[in-house]
Amino acid sequence: MHAFEEAIRATATPQAPWFVVPADNKWFTRLIVASAIVEAVENLGLSYPKIDAAKKKELVAARAALARER
Repeated sequence: MHAFEEAIRATATPQAPWFVVPADNKWFTRLIVASAIVEAVENLGLSYPKIDAAKKKELVAARAALARER
């Protein structure tokens, strides 16, 4: 147990933390893992890019070109 604790302390960083998850109950383990993933994604602060009118016009043209290729 001491070796595990040392390894986790030595390798965990704020950018790549370790999560110790109990594995004796599958549904609970999956719940904890899913929760950790959701929290990590939410903390990324993602948002759609902002585009101006010229870029929007380019995207509309590209979409039309792709639709014609079908």
